[in-house]
Amino acid sequence: MHAKPRPPATPEQALWAMDRLIATHLVGQHRIAQQVNLNVTDLTCFGFVIAAGDDLPTAGELAERVHVTTGAMTGILNRLERAGYITRRPDPTDRRRVRVAARPDAVARVREIYEPHYARLTALFADYGPDEIAVLSDWFTRADALAADYLEEHGRTK
Repeated sequence: MHAKPRPPATPEQALWAMDRLIATHLVGQHRIAQQVNLNVTDLTCFGFVIAAGDDLPTAGELAERVHVTTGAMTGILNRLERAGYITRRPDPTDRRRVRVAARPDAVARVREIYEPHYARLTALFADYGPDEIAVLSDWFTRADALAADYLEEHGRTK
């Protein structure tokens, strides 16, 4: 599809639109977490486990990603395991560590909820040309890195 003409926007307007999108998604995450009987932090952690695929993350890696202590991550993993979302597997190279794997049935349950939304987003991307999608993808990737850096600098409790 060819790019359509877009109305002009200032950086401030784009930031406001992004803030609205983030707020809407936060509300949605809370609703989805309730649907699957998890809290938002546990659902977020499970999302990172799913995203890792076959490269199973360690508890420490997940703690870093979610910005919680390793002790808090133990509690998250205990809840996810009890609820049937993950299994812990021994790390083949380090007996002291465990790797975290998503249970396929749990992945299917969560994807079933997210798929309709992702289908709508995919349809929305069809309104944009390849160059515009490349700009969006670049911006999302760079904004994610900035947010992660900001969390690292300012988001940890002392």
